Amino acid sequence: MSRVSRRSFLRASAAGGALCALPASVYRAAVLAQDKPSDLIRVAVVGVGNQGKGDMNAVKKNVVAVCDVDKDRAAAAAKEIEKGGVTPFVTGDYRALLERKDVDAILNVTPDHWHALITVDSCNAGKDVYCEKPLSLVVSEGRAMVNAARKNKRIVQTGSQQRSAKEFRHACELVRNGALGKLTEVKVGLPGPNWTQRAGKPVPDSDPPAALDFERWLGPAPERKYNANRVHYLFRFFWDYSGGQQTNFGAHDLDITQWALGMDDSGPTTVEGTATFNKDKWFETPETAKQTFTYANGVKVNCTLGAGGNPGGVTFIGEKGTIYVKRGGLTVTLNGEKVADPYKLPTGDVKLYVSPGHFADWLACIKSRKLPICDVEIGHRSAAVCHLGNIAIRTGRKISWDAKTETIVGDKEANAMLTKEYRKPWKLA
Repeated sequence: MSRVSRRSFLRASAAGGALCALPASVYRAAVLAQDKPSDLIRVAVVGVGNQGKGDMNAVKKNVVAVCDVDKDRAAAAAKEIEKGGVTPFVTGDYRALLERKDVDAILNVTPDHWHALITVDSCNAGKDVYCEKPLSLVVSEGRAMVNAARKNKRIVQTGSQQRSAKEFRHACELVRNGALGKLTEVKVGLPGPNWTQRAGKPVPDSDPPAALDFERWLGPAPERKYNANRVHYLFRFFWDYSGGQQTNFGAHDLDITQWALGMDDSGPTTVEGTATFNKDKWFETPETAKQTFTYANGVKVNCTLGAGGNPGGVTFIGEKGTIYVKRGGLTVTLNGEKVADPYKLPTGDVKLYVSPGHFADWLACIKSRKLPICDVEIGHRSAAVCHLGNIAIRTGRKISWDAKTETIVGDKEANAMLTKEYRKPWKLA
């Protein structure tokens, strides 16, 4: 749908939506009130399949609208919200949400190639945003998202939720306070792709299901025919829509690495790497990879992807021992001895942000207007690390990164991969 007709579309959608959103029973008055109640942040969820379903349920009591280009998924989500006594507004186009006065915030759980557009448009419309990780598809999108958030004074939380978990915060505090002495190396282990487990084998292109608006699903991505093994969860293994497990899980574990190194406003100085790919080209992103990110202080981050790589999670190695952290687990070894209870180790003067929970933190910050634990700038910087790893792999060259100018130095081809052309009429405002 052309953006030229956006206002007329919104007016028509708002009118139609108001009618279809009328409840069968008494609707919670606070939800549709023009003056929002101080205790209710009204959330619209964009993308309600897979991850979106779980995210929606995490803020279920706040949800007043659902949006999905798949009508079946949108209907299922609406039915779930209705169990709580609320009949949500339902649409297949996120733009219908932007001028609604009964929507305060957008929960963006779309494929990666939609993250920037929806977030920037939402900020420009005065909505706060929770955007799932990885924040961006390419580096330039992330900077546009930061700029939109700052210009419009919006709260934007990135969905790298490991920052809100106790084990990761404690591990990072220990590292930041020198528990390991001089830090020498970090090992990150990312899983391999699960395309085959999910898809089985390739299928021919076909007409899209009647419930799916495939043209809108593509949005700014290049035009192509529908294929069942490129949409929904499987999108993440094709460069037009995502960056594979590098950006999927890297947005968690490389994010934690940045946090521990105190690099939330910066990044590595050089990146190099190699990868293997599916021999039959069933999908595009790497099956295995090995990368080295070198930081200005000399610390090297060795990141592997797929079989035969580092243990899943993050391992910090220093003069005095190691700290290994993964979801639900923290192991510390100092001077050759395993620490019985690492949470009893005093961390030191450097204290990191204590989150009440990733979604709770987002909602609290919408009220307080303080930056959340994984603010858009942090999410942008962590996603950039992931993208740089993929660029080094795809070019086959060592790249030098200038974090201040956000450019790759001395490599025109690699530098061009920091941005991506949108299919018309879509563009970042």
